Amino acid sequence: MAASVLDAVDQARLMRDIAELARWTKLAGTPSERESLAYFEASLRDLGFRTEVILHDAYISLPGSARIVIDGQALSCITHSFSRPSPTGGLTAEVVFVGRGHAADYVNRDVRGRIVLVDGIATPETTRFASEAGAAGQIHISPHEQRYEMCVSPVWGSPAFELRDRLPQTVATSVSGPVGQELRTRVAQGPLTATLFAEVDTGWRKTPLLVAEMDREEAAPGEPFVLLSGHHDTWYYGVMDNGGANATMMEIARIAVANRAHWQRALRLCFWSGHSQGRYSGSAWYADAHWAELERRCVAHVNVDSTGGINAVDLSETASMSLLHDLAREAVGQHAGQDYVGKRRSRAGDDSFGGIGVPSMFGPVSEQPKGDTNGRRNLGWWWHTPEDLIDKIDPANLVRDTKVVGHAVWRLLSNPVLPINLTAELRDLSKQLAPLLTAPPARALAQPIQENAGRIEALVIRASARLVEAGPQGVAALNEAIRVGCRALIPVDYTSGDRFAHEPALPVPAWPALEPLRRLARETVEADIPFRAVTAMRARNRILHALEGVEAAFHGALATLA
Repeated sequence: MAASVLDAVDQARLMRDIAELARWTKLAGTPSERESLAYFEASLRDLGFRTEVILHDAYISLPGSARIVIDGQALSCITHSFSRPSPTGGLTAEVVFVGRGHAADYVNRDVRGRIVLVDGIATPETTRFASEAGAAGQIHISPHEQRYEMCVSPVWGSPAFELRDRLPQTVATSVSGPVGQELRTRVAQGPLTATLFAEVDTGWRKTPLLVAEMDREEAAPGEPFVLLSGHHDTWYYGVMDNGGANATMMEIARIAVANRAHWQRALRLCFWSGHSQGRYSGSAWYADAHWAELERRCVAHVNVDSTGGINAVDLSETASMSLLHDLAREAVGQHAGQDYVGKRRSRAGDDSFGGIGVPSMFGPVSEQPKGDTNGRRNLGWWWHTPEDLIDKIDPANLVRDTKVVGHAVWRLLSNPVLPINLTAELRDLSKQLAPLLTAPPARALAQPIQENAGRIEALVIRASARLVEAGPQGVAALNEAIRVGCRALIPVDYTSGDRFAHEPALPVPAWPALEPLRRLARETVEADIPFRAVTAMRARNRILHALEGVEAAFHGALATLA
């Protein structure tokens, strides 16, 4: 039924919402952001949603003016969210080129107190490496003429007291590609001194979070819900990023309400602030403030970002957790006609619910052709620049992307059995264990995890079939077992194991809970192996405990049939 329901996606309505969003700049916590958000609040209320705008404290960083002065000549640049502001009179130091600014680029190099010249867009990771190396400042070279606004904090959400020292310690700037290449040449010719000036307004401020919810027609108190979300704050007018996604969310809400009689669970929409200038502060705050309710009721999170861009023709690699991979493949295949390859849900966007154990999918849905990249994300050369205006929206692409996202939301909302594949998650765990089984130090600890994962995968398949055959009572028990299974497995797949904390906004390996076993497998110093084994054994126990949670949930579901 999903395809026929989504025939109602209306291009004219989508573009009316886009035109409204194109009127406003939307920096986090500013009056214009709140005024723009009022449009969606009123529209959702008119559809019958219960709406609430929550004003909460968030640590927000708004970049101001910046310039670089060399030999009395001012060079145009921008600074970044969570950069350190420059001291009075600017930051003056020698400039040192460090390539891409990766950890290896700092080995045996003394950059303490210097300004590092980095080839590439400013990121939390490159900023962390520069801070750890003792650099005082950064100049990033854009891959294009455009300079990209970035948030360089690696701390996910507003920083806790204990995490304040992980905020950037440098003055961070970016220059265009041509200016940067000229600086590289001058550095290569001999010592070069520069003075960085950067104004950055960082501090606590109130930011708005719009929540809209609607129950099924015959709702039970506290019933499960699907979470559909996207950020509302932007850089400049941000018509594609993230106006396109906001319009997509609104259109999906309209269509879902028109077909409410088919809902199996409730629908909740969240429009976040603090994505662009607070490192996902809105969704992180919501995860913390509503942890128990999300743990108990949220069956899945569909996040939307940057839909409808011109020339955004590639949907093959939009991200999903493995247990939603099949649903993503179905949506992309039906509405974009593409073979879905997929990729792992990365540590980015407003995916703040992995610790809770909520399965999630998407974020950016469509991207530019392979090779036409801005150096970090393939969302178009205008991404995070003043050029992200209404002319960057392709109405046909916006309809297509809305149908892809709407397909996933509709199936999660209306399917009697949740379209969440726990066996895919268990198979992914077995795949991650394979190299550990060939490494003698880790084999004995990895083997029981592998055995249990295989046994529980067979149980999930067998129990699911039996529960579906049992009718509505069995389906209800199966859905609850799926929810509990997600709560057990996702935290060890996407976090180090603490369900109440947020991993940093840095690259995280698959199944980070396995990292102690991986380090044990790689250890070559004989004397260090027993020490590694202590931590690895505890990691094994954490993962076995998660698997036991899945097993207990499905045995419990089967017991309801007795």
